[in-house]
Amino acid sequence: LELGLRLGRHVDGFVDAYYGPPELAARAEAEPPHPPAELAADAGRLVADLDAGVGADDVDAGRRRWIRAQALGLRTSARKLAGEDIGYLDEVQSCYGARPAIVPDDEFAAAHRRLDEVLPSDGGVPLRERYIAWREGHAVPPEKLEPAIRSLADDLRERTQRLFGLPDGEHVEWIFETDKPWSGFNYYEGGLRSRVAINLDLPVLSLTLGHLVAHEAYPGHHTEHTRKEVGLVRQRRWLEETIFLVGTPQCTMAEGLADLGVEVVLGRRPEPVVAEHLRPLGVRYDAEVAAAVAESSEALSWVRSNAAIHLHDGSWPAENVIAYLERWALLPRNRAEKAVSFLTDPTWRAYSHCYTEGLRLCRAYVDG
Repeated sequence: LELGLRLGRHVDGFVDAYYGPPELAARAEAEPPHPPAELAADAGRLVADLDAGVGADDVDAGRRRWIRAQALGLRTSARKLAGEDIGYLDEVQSCYGARPAIVPDDEFAAAHRRLDEVLPSDGGVPLRERYIAWREGHAVPPEKLEPAIRSLADDLRERTQRLFGLPDGEHVEWIFETDKPWSGFNYYEGGLRSRVAINLDLPVLSLTLGHLVAHEAYPGHHTEHTRKEVGLVRQRRWLEETIFLVGTPQCTMAEGLADLGVEVVLGRRPEPVVAEHLRPLGVRYDAEVAAAVAESSEALSWVRSNAAIHLHDGSWPAENVIAYLERWALLPRNRAEKAVSFLTDPTWRAYSHCYTEGLRLCRAYVDG
């Protein structure tokens, strides 16, 4: 906890959430920032202690593996902050517990061919133009965004409660923000409460709304945090769960299970249920086409992983990466630029792999 809080003094947003002992946070805030090299050495000693069996009587093997992986991620972040030259793929593997690899562009080309067959054709208009026009035509009118979110959230909450249970007293507050590199964000405050922010920098699309609500709230991040606060922190006193840190495998699993969440509670094709909520509000949602497009374009989720590797490991200029996203992810210029702003943000530069690698790992774990 101290190591994470001290690293958080150097990187805005590094401590995603903290509801542990308040005296630790107060001390970390009051003391002068520790040099990153010192923190890297502290993390190295923590890993060595775990490997040597220090505290084995109090912490079982499963917890020790988890804490070690977290400490290794923190050590890597501290080394980067201290100016060490760490290869990008090595950084991702040490921080997030998975090593991404380039997915051949041929797989994206095959997805494009499938999309060309399922998207409504309009007299020889190129696929990218048709795809962008169709997607952007699903922008949710601003005045209907909050009612749509609340309708979906109420349904997803009930389904999550019925399938898995939710702690008494949990609560989500929905808020709206701008000038952020992400599309949605869960600010977990402890006490079973979350503020979930939706970014309004770009129009929010009805095509992504069901996934967004499930990912951030039910059964995604909010559900994970509240269940762990009750089951692991309050009941078992596992205080390591009271801090959520960027640059650790904790993020890989959190994003993987949050991305898996919508199909866990609504099935592999959630579109019919989403349509039940959006159509009465007058929000456009082509459920049948949306389902066909989602099936055909699933491989395109890896375009952003490739883009991050090209940017940081291949030293591509940002303009080339934007063009790559426009071509293969079929993004309009403004959304490609927003994606690159996430990939170049100091806090989030390696984070995009948590979504692709995390979903792959979680989907394999539940095995359907």
